[in-house]
Amino acid sequence: MDISKALKELREKTGAGVLDCKKALDEASGDLEKAIEFLRKKGMASAAKKAGRATKEGLVTSYIHGEGRVGVLLEVNCETDFVARTEQFKTFVKDVSMHIAAASPLYVSPEEVPAHIIATEKEIALAQMKDTKKPAAVLEKIAEGKINKYFEDTCLLKQSFVKDPNKTIELLTKEAIAILGENITIRRFARFVLGEGFKSEAN
Repeated sequence: MDISKALKELREKTGAGVLDCKKALDEASGDLEKAIEFLRKKGMASAAKKAGRATKEGLVTSYIHGEGRVGVLLEVNCETDFVARTEQFKTFVKDVSMHIAAASPLYVSPEEVPAHIIATEKEIALAQMKDTKKPAAVLEKIAEGKINKYFEDTCLLKQSFVKDPNKTIELLTKEAIAILGENITIRRFARFVLGEGFKSEAN
């Protein structure tokens, strides 16, 4: 295998530095996919360490879809203006904007879901199982699973990325952190649909 070609391709796919890519290829015995996996695992550990760092720079961006029928406003923060101006960061922000337009999340994370909404979802889940005669502990566990499913459906970070359903937006963010070397947070968004909220004028 042409190592220089593999090195170039690995750098293009991951954005990692030359030395990291060389090490990954060595660890993977030249296997490109295994090298990508090696870098991803290393990046995830690095991303976890950066999670507490302040993010005061970033971008506010807009995305319009469907010939003006759906619009998204999104704020994503990073640590420095330098990273905010990179193509990798801009691409990440654009991907998240497109995902919001397509997937219609209601919240950024489960922490944003109001307590009364969670309580209602749990109440509904338990009511659906009231005739199953399962032990209370089992019912609680099932209800918890249904609430987690609600988070996956409505919370941006827990949703499967529309361009790659094998990863969540949370994982996509961690990968961006690993590549760019700074903490990144999706702060807030607003999604607009043409005509949404209008009351019918029919009698």
